[in-house]
Amino acid sequence: MFPIEILYGVIGLIALVLLFKIFSWPFKVLMKLIVNGILGAVLLVIFNFFGQAFGLYIGINATTALIAGFFGIPGVIFLIIFKLFL
Repeated sequence: MFPIEILYGVIGLIALVLLFKIFSWPFKVLMKLIVNGILGAVLLVIFNFFGQAFGLYIGINATTALIAGFFGIPGVIFLIIFKLFL
């Protein structure tokens, strides 16, 4: 093997690692948004199911779904507190 071939191999491996890092970051962010969205939606439905007995209900519309989906559990807690004070 010539030294230039070794250099090409090292450069290729570094490029491969960099590409993996670049393309794995959006996947992690997307997965976090999906998990937050699922947890937020489930918590919102559970709160509405049990809250109806006490007269507490958060209407599910585009705004509340976006807040619960984007922020997850803290978003639903915010919606509950907002509903209690409004």
